[in-house]
Amino acid sequence: MRNKRNNWKSSRPTEHLEPKDFEYYIFCEGQQTEPNYFNGFKELIDNNPIYEDMVRIEIEPCGAETLRVIYQAEEYVRKHSLKKAQIWCVYDKDSFPAEHFNAVEERAKVLNQRNEDVQYYCAWSNECIEFWFILHFSFYHTNNPREDYIRYLDNRFRREGLGKYQKNMSNIFSILMDNGNPRLAVKYAQRIINENKGKTPTNIAPGTKVYELVLELAKYLPREYQGRFMSEGVLRKQHANAKGDCR
Repeated sequence: MRNKRNNWKSSRPTEHLEPKDFEYYIFCEGQQTEPNYFNGFKELIDNNPIYEDMVRIEIEPCGAETLRVIYQAEEYVRKHSLKKAQIWCVYDKDSFPAEHFNAVEERAKVLNQRNEDVQYYCAWSNECIEFWFILHFSFYHTNNPREDYIRYLDNRFRREGLGKYQKNMSNIFSILMDNGNPRLAVKYAQRIINENKGKTPTNIAPGTKVYELVLELAKYLPREYQGRFMSEGVLRKQHANAKGDCR
């Protein structure tokens, strides 16, 4: 189990943030693995001239588990007086109590009823983010401990000539995008969620909703990268929407 101490600090002072058209604030339970992965999206989007000065993506490593992630997200929203934004909580089941893991989505529903302009979303993984990484290589549906997921990734990385898989890899986004299949990962993750419709997050094991955040961010990637994440039908719709946004 990860250290439960609350050592979160926002990367920004608490002044008001100048609003942009699309704002995403990503609060990660982990301090490196998840932030490193989503920073890959941020770097590509920040350099996409189509959405220049239109999209803000802030990634906050929390160093806290499950419920504390969404509590810290709430505090950030209050301190920065956010008026319109998507707030994403990225967290793992690990060995934390089931009631805590399930309660994050329940808390998000309560918050979303209070303010339709600041909406909270849950990109959870049961049992860990490595399950999402595995889906880039195969349809894996066995409920194993995280050690087995890491062992699988290590074997796959070595087979692909990528060396040893390690937590906190700074280039994990590019590795998965260039050597795995993000679009299949999305398809596999969606399939698992659909097959377990009506179950609580704890009872979807293994499972992940990280794909929902991935699809949301992929909309703003440079066009040459979008096809790695989205189907042709979704791409056509996205390109039509992009033209409307830029008029």
